[in-house]
Amino acid sequence: MTRGTEYAEGAAEQSPQLWAARAAFAEQGVLARHLRRLWAIPGTRLGVATWPASPRHRLLVNWNYWWQANLLDCLIDAQVRAPSPNRLRTIHQHVRGIRLRNFRQWTNEYYDDIAWLGLALLRASDELGLDTEDALDAITVRLREGWTDHGGGGIWWRRGDNLKNVPANGPAAILLARFAQDRADRQRARSITDWMDGYLRDRETGLLFDGLRTSPDGGIAGLVDIVYTYNQGTFLGACVELAADDRSGIWAERAERTIHAVAHHLAVEGVLPGRRGGDGGLFAGILARYLALSAIRLPEASGDLASWLVFTTADEAWRNRAVAPSGPLFGDEPGIPAITPRGPRDGRVERDLSVQVSGWMVMEAAAALEGHASMRS
Repeated sequence: MTRGTEYAEGAAEQSPQLWAARAAFAEQGVLARHLRRLWAIPGTRLGVATWPASPRHRLLVNWNYWWQANLLDCLIDAQVRAPSPNRLRTIHQHVRGIRLRNFRQWTNEYYDDIAWLGLALLRASDELGLDTEDALDAITVRLREGWTDHGGGGIWWRRGDNLKNVPANGPAAILLARFAQDRADRQRARSITDWMDGYLRDRETGLLFDGLRTSPDGGIAGLVDIVYTYNQGTFLGACVELAADDRSGIWAERAERTIHAVAHHLAVEGVLPGRRGGDGGLFAGILARYLALSAIRLPEASGDLASWLVFTTADEAWRNRAVAPSGPLFGDEPGIPAITPRGPRDGRVERDLSVQVSGWMVMEAAAALEGHASMRS
């Protein structure tokens, strides 16, 4: 029996509501400390970027578009885990707040931003029944337009830029595979994921590099050979989606390869590493989300190992949480004790909404695995 198998089975033998309860506490803390009306407009909610918040953040001057998308994803996780009319109302208000803060538009210049929001809005539609058709049409049209042959293919990171990277292509591939209004979208998702595998995979470790820059003639100017956790997660998520109708087994094989690469070359004794605050605060949680999805949807592709990585990371994050008003407060590194910030001038990364949403996301990933194990038993 592998270590992953032992851990997955051991976790399933715990209280069937252990991780669900921890996810609920995490949700309570994040929403109480960060969720506010947008500019006092009734019927709106947005996540404040920090807690304790500076005056600028309290006024929601800073616009962290993709943080809001992942906050929305966590709200949907919670609603699926424990349906509540109050939370459903909050989800409606949050979607409205995002659109109003984005000046009544669903898109911006960043293809990664809109792909993240598209993923959350598609789940809101499919799993909760929200009408997000107009938003999804606007987002997917923009993503389809983002593909060019520069650098061998792929979608741009931003309009007018020369960077093509996993942060844009990974979530775009997942969204197009799920949305799939026609066979062409499914093929687009395959082409995007093939491009990431062919151009950005490190042949030595199996991990995905961040991206590549193109030259004016369409060639490759250079490789951005940084390895980020969340890029492994979105590539894994795309493979999971594409494995659903694949008889060759190639996508399940790629998913399994990625899980092993994470376990052997990124995780430290099963714990996913953090990457400070800011945007990096979200990285570990996103990888945990797609590891859990892979374990549930493709259990034969090293599902036990994927589960072990999620539960081990969740255990460490919970054990090292700090005490804060309304609920637990997480650090950016699951294996290091979190420290409660002293005020709005404290530079600790624990203040960042991204870090707290990531911690909550890890708890929801563990709760999803727990719930899946309970259904099977």
